[in-house]
Amino acid sequence: MATAQESQTTTRNSRKTRIGIVVSSKMNKTVTVQIERQVPHPLYKKYFKVSKKYLVHDEHSTADLGDKVLIMETRPLSKRKRWRLVEIVERAR
Repeated sequence: MATAQESQTTTRNSRKTRIGIVVSSKMNKTVTVQIERQVPHPLYKKYFKVSKKYLVHDEHSTADLGDKVLIMETRPLSKRKRWRLVEIVERAR
């Protein structure tokens, strides 16, 4: 049985982070971030782009359309929101 001191010293697992582009900021405290990655075709080995959209919690509504942002995995905040904004890497021009 673990003691109180042992449970305090255990570290939390590292969370997933992604960098993507904000494609929508019309919601309150939420932005939509699109992540693009390159994946090889299973048979022909040619690389092609695959994109996915994530709903991201933006507490202070700081991110705007076109910004490059860093997001981190978190506990479920709503039905589809499981990521939160860590920082804005680059502002849109």
